[in-house]
Amino acid sequence: MSELLRAVRLAKTWDAGGPAPIRAVVDASLNIESGETIVVTGPSGSGKTTLLSMLGALLRPDRGEMWLDGVDIASAPESVRQATRLKKIGFVFQRGLLLEHFSARQNVALVLYAAGTPKAEALKTSEELLERLGLGGRGDHYPAALSPGERQRVAVARAVALQPRVVFADEPTAHLDSASGAQVVRELWALATGAGAGLVVVTHDPRVTEIADRVLRLEDGYLFSA
Repeated sequence: MSELLRAVRLAKTWDAGGPAPIRAVVDASLNIESGETIVVTGPSGSGKTTLLSMLGALLRPDRGEMWLDGVDIASAPESVRQATRLKKIGFVFQRGLLLEHFSARQNVALVLYAAGTPKAEALKTSEELLERLGLGGRGDHYPAALSPGERQRVAVARAVALQPRVVFADEPTAHLDSASGAQVVRELWALATGAGAGLVVVTHDPRVTEIADRVLRLEDGYLFSA
């Protein structure tokens, strides 16, 4: 395995308007290897989503470094961070966050369009991914007509469509029944690591740790081996 991403002493503090700022992440360091799955656990409110948002370049840390392909994306200009998010990072959110006025196929194809993929090729790739995820024939359906598990599988297809270097998933089973949740996680793991990407999953679901190469715990703002 080779190192894909290295994060060094990330920290993030929120000003919530109270008497004292909230130290969401105090000190978090980790490296992510190709084909590796890391599961991050911890109590509610421990900063797991904040950590994942920093790792996924959605949120800029207050302190620390984060190296991906030789670039410190923690301090890089926003234009570089935006390009990195599009082409090198995939993200699966808790509720999928699909665009309601676009079909399943279009939701996946949008990231391909954004990267410059021709329309016909983007739609073909989207359909192939949906087929692999058991959604053949559902590509024309809009999110409101899909089950929670189907919506999350569309989100998985969107996250891996550009074959990113690293895929992050924030509580991907939180709103699914046990069977659907297990299926989504297995499919995400197979698609991401099978293509050599690293996979980082934040979860409260103990069953997700079964796919992990490493389990880390975030508590009181500090990240350590579970």
